[in-house]
Amino acid sequence: MSEEQVRLWKELMRSGRPPSEHCGDFGLVNTKEMFEKASKGKYAIPAYNFYNLEQLRGIVRGCVETDSPAILQILRRYLDDRNLTPLIFMVKGVVKSTSGKGRNLPLALNLDHGNNLEICKKCVDTGFSSVMIDGSALPYHENVELTKSVVEYAHERGVSVEGELGGIAGMEERATPEHMFTKPKEVESFIKETGVDSLAISIGTVHGPFKSKIENRPVQLRFDILDEVRDRVGEFPLVLHGASNVPPEYVEIVNQYGGRIGGAIGVGDDQLQTAVRKGIRKANFDTDIKLIFTATARERFAQHPNEFDPKSYLDIAEARLIEYVKDRNRILSAAGKGSL
Repeated sequence: MSEEQVRLWKELMRSGRPPSEHCGDFGLVNTKEMFEKASKGKYAIPAYNFYNLEQLRGIVRGCVETDSPAILQILRRYLDDRNLTPLIFMVKGVVKSTSGKGRNLPLALNLDHGNNLEICKKCVDTGFSSVMIDGSALPYHENVELTKSVVEYAHERGVSVEGELGGIAGMEERATPEHMFTKPKEVESFIKETGVDSLAISIGTVHGPFKSKIENRPVQLRFDILDEVRDRVGEFPLVLHGASNVPPEYVEIVNQYGGRIGGAIGVGDDQLQTAVRKGIRKANFDTDIKLIFTATARERFAQHPNEFDPKSYLDIAEARLIEYVKDRNRILSAAGKGSL
């Protein structure tokens, strides 16, 4: 943290003012203009979840090297009153360091899968430039009301909002049940009633490392649903959760060194690129970030049993993540699109 950031931190702690007042000082943007450019350019914004400094640096470095915009994401279940503000300053410090080197990439900070108005308010007030409210488990009208309340609060403060309609299955289901797919006829009314800036839809992706119901069978996304949604709403920013490709080389490393994730399979590059061509404007990557770091740690400590310094694998994992991010940015056609 620079001297200026320390000064701001101390000032905030004395005054009690929310760090969001200083958002512009650190270069974070909301997603509105990012999506406008992605829609015109027919590419998708990569959205990467992170859990520590090395992951964050690897993501940002990969975006700098490919001149790509990105959305940095933190899952709601990893946030509490102890780490919310420190995480914000860690993010803003890394973002500030890139602009200090002459690179001013459009980077947003998004709450991933917020599940109530209170956590969204906290993130808005603390300095997030975007929040996702996930009311997909609620009946349609309750989802509308919850999402609308978040939109009203966030938009007054210049923060963009992502909603969700339909549901994304977790790793235990290994596939999206039929009843969880987004109903295209609801999408148009949901957008109009809530005022969301982007919308996550369910077309067959799954959270976790098991994207296909049957082991080793490629994922087949429901492009018919995506096509109908696009026909109804036009060029509106649609979001694909669970887009990780689960690199087999890292699955193999995990399993070689004591892990048990046999049968893990991700979304193929062909499926992802088709989704982008058909209107997906944001794709989320979470599982791959975890997988690369876990595989690297297992491999390093198994090969060097006397090692106990985390730094020995953190640097390796960060370097691997940089290459992964560069590859995903190219797959989404976001590379070279860093200028707003």
